[in-house]
Amino acid sequence: QVRLVESGGALAQPGGSLRLSCAASGFSLRSNAMTWARQAPGKGLEWVSSISSDGSTAYGDSVKGRFTIFRDSANNILYLQMSRLKADDTALYYCVRGWISLSGLRGQGTMVIVSS
Repeated sequence: QVRLVESGGALAQPGGSLRLSCAASGFSLRSNAMTWARQAPGKGLEWVSSISSDGSTAYGDSVKGRFTIFRDSANNILYLQMSRLKADDTALYYCVRGWISLSGLRGQGTMVIVSS
């Protein structure tokens, strides 16, 4: 069964860090580009970061220098390391199959709330 399951969302303080995980099943992350996207309350889906099958990465301007996308190919898990969190990072985060993709296969999302 092809499936993505996100986890790791939590309440974090401004300036703090979180690591999100996306466990993939039914296909190999090593052979697929993957994307992290987010949807803030009352807003549309926003692209955050992508990683290609060869490991190239791309980041949205709002997270560049603060977030890092990477994968554990052995365990088929995609990660998003988030640091220097801001209130504007509050959103439901999804992993999506595809390069800079907002419409591919995605999971149920994991909620990140940044607040003091």
